[in-house]
Amino acid sequence: MNVLESIRVALTGLAANKLRSLLTMLGVIIGVSAVIAMVGIGQGAQQETLERIQSFGTNTLMVMAGEARQGGVRGGMGSSATLVPEDAEAIARIGTPIKAVCPEVGRAAQVKYGNQNTNVSIVGCGESYADVRNHKVARGRFFTEREVASMRRVCTIGTATAATLFGTQNPIGKRIRIAGSSFLVVGVMAEKGSQGWFNPDDQIYIPYTTAMRRVFGIDSLRMITVQVTDISRANLATERITQVLRRRHRLGPGRENDFNIRNQAEFVEAVEATSRTFTLLLAGIASVSLLVGGIGIMNIMLVSVTERTREIGVRKALGARRRDVLLQFMIEAMVLSILGGVVGIGLGVGGSLLLARTAGWTTVIAPHAIALAFTFSAAVGVFFGIYPAHKASRLNPIEALRWE
Repeated sequence: MNVLESIRVALTGLAANKLRSLLTMLGVIIGVSAVIAMVGIGQGAQQETLERIQSFGTNTLMVMAGEARQGGVRGGMGSSATLVPEDAEAIARIGTPIKAVCPEVGRAAQVKYGNQNTNVSIVGCGESYADVRNHKVARGRFFTEREVASMRRVCTIGTATAATLFGTQNPIGKRIRIAGSSFLVVGVMAEKGSQGWFNPDDQIYIPYTTAMRRVFGIDSLRMITVQVTDISRANLATERITQVLRRRHRLGPGRENDFNIRNQAEFVEAVEATSRTFTLLLAGIASVSLLVGGIGIMNIMLVSVTERTREIGVRKALGARRRDVLLQFMIEAMVLSILGGVVGIGLGVGGSLLLARTAGWTTVIAPHAIALAFTFSAAVGVFFGIYPAHKASRLNPIEALRWE
């Protein structure tokens, strides 16, 4: 008996018990669809998270002020006033591989326009903020270097803030009051979307000099954002910044840094590694369904061997070889698992697209996940079909013909 004839006989045998075959495939269907959907959800979450992180720029370093200590209590990062504008100027003088430097301060403040009054995060920054943070201006402009140097009362606002204060009006050229001081709106930033723990669209950007001297009344910076020419040179930039700041802060050998430098690219790598682990965990949990489906296939195939003992005896008596019987039952097991895999792929892809549309989740249909799930389902059919097929092929034809 050739392979095609074996497939025809196998399909005929499965068609004779349609409901049983469908129930047997159900475990494989659920397993494959679950693997594809879970991997899609995991990779979608990873992609969305990385896009949010990369929206801040991946070739940036965050130089944060150190931690204040009082007694045995340590404050959070940035709680110590260890960074000043002169530090940013010193970093800018390093040159290559430093591309741009942006000092930053920030606090929340009351903002008014007409009868509208809201509490908004005020970001005091340099003129290079939009480029360094990869945040474009949608309308108008960002403030200039001259406006920063002269401590002008100008601001660029986020889209959410613009909607809150101005509704459908054009805010460009209008004046708002920030902590009691009048500011001219010169631009509106492009929409970025909520980042979960904060909304970059609900912020107001003003020159850091104005923020420090005329709004907050402070002398220190919250952080200095440094853009490097290439992310591969981030470590070199970190070393040079550390040398400059330690010298400026008069930190002798053995003393801890009173600042922290965070590499955005390292953060991206950490998120990628965590997301991969999370995705593998989801896929591993879903794969348990495939194993359960394989056990179901073995169980049904053993029942099938018992039910068709007399048929096997007749075939052997008519000249069927052991390998013919083995091949027939192996093909039946593989047909069950492969058909289940095909249906599972359809359900998994459909489920992922449905989640993306109805729940608003980001899902990624990964071709390698589909190929892996399908291959695994076929392997399940082979692995769990070997024993029943082997048992059928070893039946003694005389004993099989006497079976009732």
